[in-house]
Amino acid sequence: MIRDRCNVREVPHTDGPTPLSAEEEQRCRSAFFSHIGNEIAAKGWARFPAYTPEERRRLHDVGRALSEYWGRPVRVEAEDVCAVLFTLEDAALASGPGA
Repeated sequence: MIRDRCNVREVPHTDGPTPLSAEEEQRCRSAFFSHIGNEIAAKGWARFPAYTPEERRRLHDVGRALSEYWGRPVRVEAEDVCAVLFTLEDAALASGPGA
């Protein structure tokens, strides 16, 4: 079966900032802060997907905010091309994702 593709256009790809408003960006970071913070609190680490440079920057900012909030360093590092790993610096040796 052939589907009709009328009025379908390709969206140009750019590596610029995401098209989020300031309010949307704040809500996004707040949701990530909560979700990632809860995972780290429960396990000592969290893994979160990040596919673009903008997503990675956003997650590094969330890691910084968690460090400030807890008063403990949160390490944020690229695990691979699609994921970022968050660990508590002092707990990284004891209970990482491989442990």
